[in-house]
Amino acid sequence: MTESKQRKLGAILSYVSIIASTLVQLIYTPFLISKLGQSEYGLYSLINSIIGYLTVLDLGFGNAIIVYTAKYRMQGKFLEEQKLHGMFKIIFSIIGCIAAGIGIILYFNVNTLFGNSMNALELSEARIMMLILAFNLFITFQFSIYSSIISAYEKFTFQKIMAIINTLLKPLLMIPLLLLGYKAIVMTLVITFVNIIVLLSNYNFCRKKLKIKIKFLGFDKKLFKAILGYSIWIFLGVVVDKVNWSVDQFVLGSVAGTVAVSVYSAASTMNRLFINLSSAISTVLLPKMSKMVAQNASNEKITNEFIKVGRIQYYIIFLMCSGLVMFGKEFFVAWIGKKFIDSYYIAIILIIPLCVPLIQNLGLSIMQAKNMHRFRSLVLFFIALANIAISIPLAKAYEGIGSAIGTSLALICGNIIIMNIYYQKKVGINVIKFWKEIVKMTIPFCIPIIIIMIIKHFVLLHGFVYLVVLGGIYSIMYVLVCYLFVINKYEKSIIDSVLKKVHIKR
Repeated sequence: MTESKQRKLGAILSYVSIIASTLVQLIYTPFLISKLGQSEYGLYSLINSIIGYLTVLDLGFGNAIIVYTAKYRMQGKFLEEQKLHGMFKIIFSIIGCIAAGIGIILYFNVNTLFGNSMNALELSEARIMMLILAFNLFITFQFSIYSSIISAYEKFTFQKIMAIINTLLKPLLMIPLLLLGYKAIVMTLVITFVNIIVLLSNYNFCRKKLKIKIKFLGFDKKLFKAILGYSIWIFLGVVVDKVNWSVDQFVLGSVAGTVAVSVYSAASTMNRLFINLSSAISTVLLPKMSKMVAQNASNEKITNEFIKVGRIQYYIIFLMCSGLVMFGKEFFVAWIGKKFIDSYYIAIILIIPLCVPLIQNLGLSIMQAKNMHRFRSLVLFFIALANIAISIPLAKAYEGIGSAIGTSLALICGNIIIMNIYYQKKVGINVIKFWKEIVKMTIPFCIPIIIIMIIKHFVLLHGFVYLVVLGGIYSIMYVLVCYLFVINKYEKSIIDSVLKKVHIKR
């Protein structure tokens, strides 16, 4: 299969994975909360978010391996590629040991971190989950290089199929255990077990299909210094993202307790869905952007790619965001109950400003390919510090809603205002042209929104029936408006090619 087809199929399978993940969350999360209880669900979410911080110890090397491997393959430098892989296999093994060590330190300091907001049983469970997830991280880092190699070789079909298996296997294993009365500790064991299956599958694919045999051929100090200079800014950017998306749960766990964390976590589930929807395309394009930059592609070509991908992402993001605003409150009540009504307001506060960087996230791949991501990382680092400073007093006063406001303000200042100026002035992306395209797309979308808002005043349905009927009507109108007034020739050609492949004649 050609690399172009791999990218297209990879994007399609990404959406299949997201749809599967969404359905699992919709069905599985209410069941999970009912079996664990609101407090233990909050504890489970909190410990996972804390251990998630340690994934930043990747230091951005994963992305660097993708970029450098793609470049070496294009240039036919196979010996340099082998040296790169051998060197970073050792480095990732060392990082895995460091991550496990930090996890053990956290294990011994659970009382210090959460003694004021958790009872003795919750603290005991938190310690055990810390240890299990620290072991999970140790194993993950030992095999993480294989995932980067698969991405660099643009074998997205296998990668996305494994993501789908990962999504489906966890609940299939967990549901019987929850029915038998097992709680959060066993859930973390299941997560670790499934993760090991995925890691071993990546390893086997690299060995058998890609014929990759990693050997340590010496430590290239010059290469490592160059990669470190590249990846350190990716690392800082990842830290910033982790802080912005995880610090709220940590702060709430410290000042408001596990119930507040559970309410925020329900909104975070929706937030992650939006992030995944936008990254379905951009994650498969980093190798391509690296090759374009290596071939000295013009800013005009890069801008056109930026707009092309941004438009496709916007179709999905705008549909989801407008649907969340119009139907979100009824959805959260029908999904997990009235106790989680604040989750709707938290989700709205987080997601509306998030939509802008989501439709522009190819910009990050472009900056990484051009080695211009330093500025973004520095700006967002200081914005993240401001986010923490704002979120702590707001969380004490307004719990989850207050924390969400702090994060939202950070998004608007850093990811929207400052980054759009930087794209235009320094990166060479014509952001003005991009926003003209987005505005032209948005105006026709107002038609189905106005119609639905009028219909809502006369409909007496409630619950999932209400959501299915009105959500279905809105989705159909949205698609019709897209096809009649919004999509361009390139997008129509994609639809036509898909229809031909499934033997459908319009």
